[in-house]
Amino acid sequence: MRSPFPPDAGDRGTVTAELAVVLPAVLLVLAGCLGALRLGVEQGRLDAAAAVVARGLARGDPPAAAIARGTIAGAASIVVQHRSGLVCVRAAAPMPVLGLPITVAGAACALEP
Repeated sequence: MRSPFPPDAGDRGTVTAELAVVLPAVLLVLAGCLGALRLGVEQGRLDAAAAVVARGLARGDPPAAAIARGTIAGAASIVVQHRSGLVCVRAAAPMPVLGLPITVAGAACALEP
């Protein structure tokens, strides 16, 4: 059904102007959501890298070889702690999201024999 009021000539282009204002905000939100998804995937990868290092150290592999496996898996830094019969490993790596450097970390522990 047509509007009973005729369109005003001053209203021309308002949809284009509104789209131009809203589109950058929508793209920024979308980029933030994709960055958060990427952070979750990166944390899962670092958890797996920490688990590989912890299992290797727990079964008696040379520390250099176990840590090398963790760096191959993508960890930039690896911290190993031995406490009460456990080998605990924390793997971390920096990752830029929307231009901001964010450090993502994963951790795992394995029982020493």
